[in-house]
Amino acid sequence: MKNILKSTMKIVASAMALLTLFALPACDDNPDEYVITGGEPTVDYIRLPDALSSDSLLTHAFMGTTIALIGENMTSVKEVWFNNVQATLNSSLIKSDVLILSVPSTIPTNVTNKIYLINKNKDTVTYHFGVDVPSPILNTLTCEYANAGDIITINGNYFLSVAGSDVPEVYFTPNIKAEVVSYTLTQLNVKVPAAATEGPITMKSRYGSTRSTFRFRDSRGMILDWDNTNASGGWRSGVIANTNPTGITGNYVRFTGTMKGGAGETWNEDAFAFNLWGTSNGRPEGDLFSIPVENAVLKFEVNVTQAWSAGALQMIFTSWSTSGTNGYVGDATYPRGLWIPWEGSGSYTTNGWITVSIPLKNFKYNASGAEVGKLTAGNCGGLTFFVFNGGVKGTDCTPNICIDNIRVVPAE
Repeated sequence: MKNILKSTMKIVASAMALLTLFALPACDDNPDEYVITGGEPTVDYIRLPDALSSDSLLTHAFMGTTIALIGENMTSVKEVWFNNVQATLNSSLIKSDVLILSVPSTIPTNVTNKIYLINKNKDTVTYHFGVDVPSPILNTLTCEYANAGDIITINGNYFLSVAGSDVPEVYFTPNIKAEVVSYTLTQLNVKVPAAATEGPITMKSRYGSTRSTFRFRDSRGMILDWDNTNASGGWRSGVIANTNPTGITGNYVRFTGTMKGGAGETWNEDAFAFNLWGTSNGRPEGDLFSIPVENAVLKFEVNVTQAWSAGALQMIFTSWSTSGTNGYVGDATYPRGLWIPWEGSGSYTTNGWITVSIPLKNFKYNASGAEVGKLTAGNCGGLTFFVFNGGVKGTDCTPNICIDNIRVVPAE
């Protein structure tokens, strides 16, 4: 009973210490608050820093997790290592009986499953603790509609070789193993298998397997693909092409012509726009998609072969009944999405077809780039694309912007 009571009292004391520690001012406000002491530290246990989680004792944690080392003489610690990776210490988060820090986000190369606490005399105290490396994280695919044999890039993190191999393993739907061309921790280049079909991509690494939330050749929520669906019935149905460059999946819409560099100077609907009006195009009454706006993403493939350096791609949803007018394009109160990929560098081209993803929660700007409010359900039964204005001054250009497979899918 004595030992149980003693342990309970120590946990309660550590909780109070954590509350006190988090109440301390920042280190810069108290330059004399932390003083390193002599002797060696001892670690009784490790827990989450939440003072209310008294039962959250830990023997391992994922990289990046913030943890609290509970023990004695923590102010004697000068360095902390997890396996062979040094952690960052913040003296404002160290007291005699508590040391708070984050598990390093660098993957250890020498796994000992130990924490090493080193004092100012270079004496080392060890404590058994495991660092968990996550399964691969698959964020995006450079082109979701790539063809068989194309090399595409998966972006994410924790791309590590599987046991007994020197590369991760990648599988396209339906469980078709692909050739990995090259990879780093955060990017992997893979060749699209001939038998690959629509669906998620799975990656296996040394620390687990992950199935992507994005889908290769995703056909969900398709609005315009220029082969089976088009924008006929609007004032401009778009200039349709399939060569120069070759289409990614047949026909696409092309925006090309001369643009002036000054913000808002070019208005050329014939060359740089299409209007999909739901009622005029024969679409079912209502919105073009059923996903809640806040959870939806607009995606499309784009290939920019000639430098683009002026104007924004304005993506404007309209109500199903809207037709016979373009007044919403210049309406200073009408929300839309703006894509200006040239803004940072001054000029933009792509190396072939790529996939662009824009959350619909970002459809909140007017034609000049000012925030005016959010897109709402009931106003998404039509869609206009128009390269115009954006409120950003560019340079004169003659771009060739090719767009295909416009769709709305769930946020990943």
